[in-house]
Amino acid sequence: MNKNLKKMIIIVLISIFILLTTKFISNDLDIYSIKNYISSFGILAPIIYIIMFSIVPLTFFPDSILAIASGLIFGFCKGYIYTTIGALIGGSLAFFIARYLGYDLVKKISNEKLSNIEKLINKNGFYIIFLLRLIPLFPFDVISYGAGLTNVKYKHFLGATLFGTIPGIAVFTNIGAKSVNISSIEFYTSIAMLILLFIISIILKNKLLKNRLKEVD
Repeated sequence: MNKNLKKMIIIVLISIFILLTTKFISNDLDIYSIKNYISSFGILAPIIYIIMFSIVPLTFFPDSILAIASGLIFGFCKGYIYTTIGALIGGSLAFFIARYLGYDLVKKISNEKLSNIEKLINKNGFYIIFLLRLIPLFPFDVISYGAGLTNVKYKHFLGATLFGTIPGIAVFTNIGAKSVNISSIEFYTSIAMLILLFIISIILKNKLLKNRLKEVD
């Protein structure tokens, strides 16, 4: 199949995905409306959730809200597993879109400056992706798109994403699971863990990435 034809087919599929999801994603949603929507699918709810999380890179809907909703819907353990699966699929989708369709299209999709992320990952690969995944201050999807524009191997990208997202997914999913009773000590503990995650993220950004970010500015 002609390479340009492949690109056109992929672009058309992406456009269809965006059209199908914009109506739902663009509304002002909270975790409870998401819960009601996903729960309405019954035994198919986990599959619907994973699909929704997987297409986040095409919509740029806040993945943290979906992660919190997963804990509310499925509980901590199942919510964590489903969110991890969705994150790996969604991250891979963004990675391959960038790798096979190139910078110009990704720039239009993301509306973000990708050059710094791209240079960072090119120089340090797995290590930088892992660190960036640990820091919620860096947009998940932009990291995935940026990685796809580099020479990093997919298996390294996938491994760094799997291990780097453990703290973030665990914290956000736990908040959802504990929000069933927002007056409980467990819920306030989950909020404290979120605050701690952001504090650690700021420290990591300042201590470990500051010099490297300056190098590529």
